[in-house]
Amino acid sequence: MQRTDTDHQFLTRAIDLAGRGRGRVHPNPVVGAVVVKDGVVLGEGWHAEYGGAHAEVNAIADCDGADLTGATIYVSLEPCCHQGKTPPCTDAILAAGISRVVVAADDPTIKASGRGLGILRDEGVTVDVAGGELAARARLSNQAFRKLARTGRPWVLFKSAMTLDGKVATRTGDSKWISSDTSRALAHRWRASVDAVAVGIGTALADDPQLTARIDDSDGPPLRQPRRVIFDATARLPLDSKLVAEVHTVPLTVVVSRAAHRSATDALETAGADVIVATGQNEPGRVRSALDQLGERGVAAILLEGGPHLAGAFLDAGEIDEVRLFLAPLLLGGSKARDPLEGEGVERISEALRALTLDCERVADDILVSARLREW
Repeated sequence: MQRTDTDHQFLTRAIDLAGRGRGRVHPNPVVGAVVVKDGVVLGEGWHAEYGGAHAEVNAIADCDGADLTGATIYVSLEPCCHQGKTPPCTDAILAAGISRVVVAADDPTIKASGRGLGILRDEGVTVDVAGGELAARARLSNQAFRKLARTGRPWVLFKSAMTLDGKVATRTGDSKWISSDTSRALAHRWRASVDAVAVGIGTALADDPQLTARIDDSDGPPLRQPRRVIFDATARLPLDSKLVAEVHTVPLTVVVSRAAHRSATDALETAGADVIVATGQNEPGRVRSALDQLGERGVAAILLEGGPHLAGAFLDAGEIDEVRLFLAPLLLGGSKARDPLEGEGVERISEALRALTLDCERVADDILVSARLREW
């Protein structure tokens, strides 16, 4: 695309608008759109809720019936061309008489992958696709959607809170609370932005957590609660736990191995839990197996909250895509205090996984370190 300053401005706006749907449209991608004619914005829209109208349709509706002949629509993601919960966006664009479409990023799914742009071109619509920084921004806004489309596995965000000396719990296992109230509130927003929250059975037994997103957000459609995923090789999760007690209001998946007793898995299923049997010769293999099956269930993004044993298995499996670590102004000491990541790890520094990006910001008394490990 031969980019103009005007194209950059309106495409940037479309990408910004897309973010308004985060936490409300998954497993769909976030998408924003801007309709412009003769340099004037006539309408804006974004995909606001799962099952609702897409960004392009909302932007066209926002034009209040204006004549869109010769108009340009700027979209953060390639318009869909298939019938899903809503009609194809390519149909809406063509029906509106829009003559040019500017797209920030491609849609890598099999049912799209350039088909929508081809349909538009065949109907005489001029199509331009961005490159460079705008394309990268648009891709990064939909990493979970893109990874699921390309691999069939969910995108994984590992989150932890650690002390200045890199510990997540004392030698007795106490970990409440390392991070600040503000940091924990932010983590609840992350829960609301993903499809599932995952922990190991050790964390589930020690804390009896709910793993729900507890935030006050009355602006817009209600946030959906993430599925709770417990990696529990031998099906030890108590039937009287909070996780099981709330299974009929918030989905629960228990990942077991072949070593789990049938009576225990049957009891969990009778209580309403979804039980996944993960196969593989070792823990990383079972992690990949579980992610394959979660992807088949439509889980596109997982917030991995621990504990260290499970996090290490995910790292060894090569299935951590981003890391967010809260660094608290505390020192624990002790050779038996817990590290955030266990597992096998690497033998040489040269084999270490290097982050693609690294960012730091202050959150109350903590420092939040965010590292992106892969791009999809």
